[in-house]
Amino acid sequence: MSTSWAYLYGQPGADPVADRVVVDRAGQRTSLVPVPDESLAASIAVELVEEGVELIELCGGFSVPAVARVIEAVSGRVPIGHVTFGAESVAGAAAYSARFDATSPA
Repeated sequence: MSTSWAYLYGQPGADPVADRVVVDRAGQRTSLVPVPDESLAASIAVELVEEGVELIELCGGFSVPAVARVIEAVSGRVPIGHVTFGAESVAGAAAYSARFDATSPA
């Protein structure tokens, strides 16, 4: 029996289809899906569900409202997880975010 899940992460300028990485291993299909703008995450999640994805994890960089839009869009058809950062990681996550923002195309 095969399972399929996807991890969505923010990547400005990326193409969610062309830049997707898919790994099939030991009956598990893992899709790493870049999302160029979090406003597109809900529609991308719906497409993934229609393709057979059974679980979606969202990067901690997605805002809570964006996560809520994804949950609403998939209408309970698959579980949605949201990676978060522990209190000890907040400073490091903020520093990463600042570097990411500084190097992202406008």
